[in-house]
Amino acid sequence: MYHRILLKLSGESLMGEQGYGIDRLRLQQYAQQIYHLANAGVQIGIVIGGGNIFRGLSGAQKGFDRVKGDQMGMLATVINSLALSSALEALGQKVRVMTNVRMEPIGEYFSKDKAVRLLNKGNVVIFAAGTGNPYFTTDSASSLKAIEIEADILFKGTRVDGIYTADPEKDPTATKFTEITYDEVLRRHLKVMDLTAITLCMENQMPIYVFDMDTVGNLQRVINGEPIGTLVKP
Repeated sequence: MYHRILLKLSGESLMGEQGYGIDRLRLQQYAQQIYHLANAGVQIGIVIGGGNIFRGLSGAQKGFDRVKGDQMGMLATVINSLALSSALEALGQKVRVMTNVRMEPIGEYFSKDKAVRLLNKGNVVIFAAGTGNPYFTTDSASSLKAIEIEADILFKGTRVDGIYTADPEKDPTATKFTEITYDEVLRRHLKVMDLTAITLCMENQMPIYVFDMDTVGNLQRVINGEPIGTLVKP
């Protein structure tokens, strides 16, 4: 079993069937899976996207200033982080929200040393507001945080059960990889994570495991080593 993980969650998945915002059932399902894993002794850091509320790049395409659009996206991740924090606290889990933009008392400003101390004390730590900088995605934030907290692995929970040769929702002939190298992801231009995120992980030897988080129980399955997703490694 892993000692410390970084879990990247999709903001869009939080919508559930609603099409916008936060689906209460999906939020509870995520919280329960994380709670059971934390209680089994796994240290968990979390980065969650904001696409269910606002996505900076989409905003820029609609006429928003890109920097302001990305800042709006960062705030969307804070809303999702607070929602997940509240759901975990309702289960009795110790949890802290740390932000990469100063906004006390909403969240504590990120410090690696403080984050590691909290993880060692059994807190789930949610890292909000992306990297704190425009032009960087929450994928990049999750890679950065995984490296900073010295996680064993970065788990990317998505709506798809792994990495395919093409988009399986558009191409029925797409085949799934069980394992793939960083180089091959980059060479094939596979839309796993953005280039910055993949490069950060590659340069720091941070393995990535992509799996379907929306199926209840899958988080425990990947921790147990069941091959239900795709491993990205050197």
